[in-house]
Amino acid sequence: MCGIIGYVGFLDAKKTLVDGLQTLEYRGYDSAGISFFTENGIETIKTTGKVSVLRELVEAQADGVISTCGIGHTRWATHGGVSDTNSHPHTAGKVTLIHNGIIENYQELQKELAEKGKTPVSQTDTEIAAMVIDDCYDGNPEEAIRRAAAKLVGAYGFCIMFEDIPETIYAIRSGSPLVAAHTKNGSIIASDMVALVSHANHYFVLKENHIAKITDNEIIVKDEYGNIYGPTIHHISWDVGAAKKGGYDHFMMKEIHEQPEALRNTITPRCLNGMPDFSTDQVSDEIFQNIDKIVITACGTAMHAGLIGKNMIERLARIPVSVEIASEFRYQNPIVDKHTLVITISQSGETADTLAALKLAKSKGAKTLSVVNVKGSSVARESDYVLYTHAGPEISVASTKAYTVQLSIMYLIAFRLAYIAKQISEEEAKMYMEHLNSVPNQVEEALSFDNQTENIAKRIAKANSIFFIGRGLDHALSCEGSLKLKEISYIHSEAYAAGELKHGTISLITDNVPVIALATQPDVYAKMISNVQEVRSRGAKVILITDADASVDASLCDHQIVLPETSPLFTPFVSAVVLQYIAYYVSVEKGLNVDQPRNLAKSVTVE
Repeated sequence: MCGIIGYVGFLDAKKTLVDGLQTLEYRGYDSAGISFFTENGIETIKTTGKVSVLRELVEAQADGVISTCGIGHTRWATHGGVSDTNSHPHTAGKVTLIHNGIIENYQELQKELAEKGKTPVSQTDTEIAAMVIDDCYDGNPEEAIRRAAAKLVGAYGFCIMFEDIPETIYAIRSGSPLVAAHTKNGSIIASDMVALVSHANHYFVLKENHIAKITDNEIIVKDEYGNIYGPTIHHISWDVGAAKKGGYDHFMMKEIHEQPEALRNTITPRCLNGMPDFSTDQVSDEIFQNIDKIVITACGTAMHAGLIGKNMIERLARIPVSVEIASEFRYQNPIVDKHTLVITISQSGETADTLAALKLAKSKGAKTLSVVNVKGSSVARESDYVLYTHAGPEISVASTKAYTVQLSIMYLIAFRLAYIAKQISEEEAKMYMEHLNSVPNQVEEALSFDNQTENIAKRIAKANSIFFIGRGLDHALSCEGSLKLKEISYIHSEAYAAGELKHGTISLITDNVPVIALATQPDVYAKMISNVQEVRSRGAKVILITDADASVDASLCDHQIVLPETSPLFTPFVSAVVLQYIAYYVSVEKGLNVDQPRNLAKSVTVE
């Protein structure tokens, strides 16, 4: 959840840390802080507020202080309120650390420490972790970390400094991500590659329960048995410019415009001789054979991509699919076995609930396939097979390009499954792939709808509630459109299957309540228009989104958006752009922080 970074090298550690935290601020922005070695020991500067506030403090309080080793943290509060005291880093005795994750048994550990006369000054689980490590420390840092880790229950990524071991950082993780790189300017470790790209074009993922010792001239990794381990080095295929706004006002708008490229990068490698093909992913057809059902499990936006995937797989492959919220799936004693394919979807590959659902599915003998964006991530490593989306970094908390590339993977899976199951012919599979290969161009066309959607946003920005309705694929997409709107505009928003309106929800429709109606599917178009007439007759302000072939009476809606011409099965891609635009411009119209909506963080690495 939080952003963490550690640096040891030949540059100004203070500046390097604060600059790194600036890139990680999307992971949490309640407070920020750094600790760094000086000739007088470890000094800590931390504060509530954004990294910009921390930067001013560091410049004021540590100007001229020389340091080449330190750790930094930007926080998304879980345990303890937002305060300077609860901000990271935390120090206990000789130990100073930063933490991404959550310690579930911190109360029990706090009681044990209290019996030894040791009490925390903050209300955080992180300080308890620091106290436990310090309590275990007798001069051997790795032994102390291992002994402490054995006592901790939960998820954590720690960067740790010991007061009597200068110019050295230790790191360990369990559940929470950590990536690291050694460069000519020193060594750097962080919770996200975004903090590495200005320093290195390569990285490795620290494995769970491995300990990294980070110095200016090397990073030594030891496994759980104390043996030196040579990690796998990955190449970063995008540069520092990808982590900046690129001239746009917000990351979200930049990432909306990156969708055509991200889609091409995701689809093109999976098209061989016109057929859907996963051979470059080392995903064999075996995983799609001898299965009698599919479970898709994910959270938030990724789960909404799963809803579209369910529709497409059932429609084409005729295999029953259920979509399960990952945070619920693991507690339901789900019915899965060796004939079940469990597909997990996670942009970061570190979503705690999704990872737990994946592990549960594997324990029950299910085949597992994951759709993730980050190579070497926890979900990727845990899965039998992985399909990587090639979206590059997504900085805005509200997911845009990550969603549409997830959709493209679900379509590819549906096509391949249907072909293997002999539900579609080779000719039909190639036809579907031809349509999918056209999607990036159609999304580019949809990017020209910015002015139209901005004008609509200005007319609905003052609404207290907004409703989305649709049927079939349109309903699945409307769930995502509603989420986008509510998370960055703070307007109450709900999505409904249009046919359900009359079963109670229509009582909420009154004069000038905005209703965004998606009507792009010919087989239910007439029914959808009837539902639009129902809300219109009750005073709703209707924004109607249709395909290019639809014929609409002008009196039926206040605004109509006609999508670029595409096959009905593929309208979710272009419709998604329109709904992203509407959410974006409503947030801008209200003067809100588009990229960092309140109470939210990008990567949810705790339950």
